[in-house]
Amino acid sequence: MSAKRCEIAFTVNGTAHSVSVYPMERLLDVLRIELGLTGAKEGCGEGECGSCSVLLNGELVNSCLVPVLHAQGASVCTIEGLAPGNGALHPVQQAFLKCGGAQCGICTPGMVLATVHLLRSNPSPTLEQVREGLGGNLCRCTGYTRIFESVLEAAEAKAVKV
Repeated sequence: MSAKRCEIAFTVNGTAHSVSVYPMERLLDVLRIELGLTGAKEGCGEGECGSCSVLLNGELVNSCLVPVLHAQGASVCTIEGLAPGNGALHPVQQAFLKCGGAQCGICTPGMVLATVHLLRSNPSPTLEQVREGLGGNLCRCTGYTRIFESVLEAAEAKAVKV
């Protein structure tokens, strides 16, 4: 017996969507393939690297581990929905740009969303709290120093409203 498609409705980056999916499709694949939102990256496919991170009802999740049915009725924010529009960057993105917190870009969307999530709960983190807050996100390029500086810069600039 094969799985049947079902309709799910959810909001992504402020826009309502209804998609026909297989029940256990990954949220990552639906975002990338069905909706064309390629900011979340397939890194490891095992929830270890954070490259696929999105905010699901305000919580940071690895979209490669989330069955899309868990998004039924939910609100999803991807890196594409973070900036206010008109070519402007979100203040956290600005901090990453200013401090050189991105290199190849594979981990950057997840790092930025992890930073937003961290700063919402802790607007003035210490370096140790930043390290812990980004602990589920791996970077193979930067050595983390500039990423941590970017987070602290965003915190200092009050980049995230609590």
